Amino acid sequence: MNQFLGGTMRAIAESFHLPEPILEIGSLQVEGKGQADTINLRGLFPGKAYTGVDFRAGPGVDCVANVEALPQKDASVGTVIALSTFEHVKRFWLGFQEIERVLRPDGVFVVATPFYFHIHAYPSDYWRFTTEALDSLLTGYPLRLLGQHGAERRPANVWAVAFREASRTPTKDDLELYRAKMDAYAREPLPWHRRLRYQMGRAVCGRRPFAPHLDRERWTVECRTKVAS
Repeated sequence: MNQFLGGTMRAIAESFHLPEPILEIGSLQVEGKGQADTINLRGLFPGKAYTGVDFRAGPGVDCVANVEALPQKDASVGTVIALSTFEHVKRFWLGFQEIERVLRPDGVFVVATPFYFHIHAYPSDYWRFTTEALDSLLTGYPLRLLGQHGAERRPANVWAVAFREASRTPTKDDLELYRAKMDAYAREPLPWHRRLRYQMGRAVCGRRPFAPHLDRERWTVECRTKVAS
């Protein structure tokens, strides 16, 4: 999980009501470059019951299980979080079904996946999703916030916040707060020397080849259903 997604998750946690218990799918903390401050999401939910699930044991994992067949009971979870995980799930549709099964009627599902990103095997990398793909997979949720960041045609990541039928529906004020929090937290600036290099390349070759790099802090969010006033 990169710095931008870490900031996005923080904005979501501080803007919307995410009921407990929290279930994080793909919770194994595999520390990579620049990820030390973002891989542990528990600090965003102080005092709330939190369970980390992964198919491998290790740091951050409380329950070893496959999202295609979760051990949690029906309607027993308040919020499910799955960041940079479903590209590694071979039968991802079963995982989405399982999450809908374990979520309570007032539950919320937060999911993010990479799109324009290198193949990264943990242990395998199977899929890429667009915002339209996430929207299609989440049609059972009455309210869906869909986001992406990066170049319009080659976004780095896409994400969704899906609210079930009895969840606390975000108001227009909540959405304005969310956008303000995104502006404050969802950042992944380029080092100045790399930005200069890409800008010089753009001047010679045009913008398109360098858009995924120069637009890495560009983001959009769309609400697919009516928001309460």
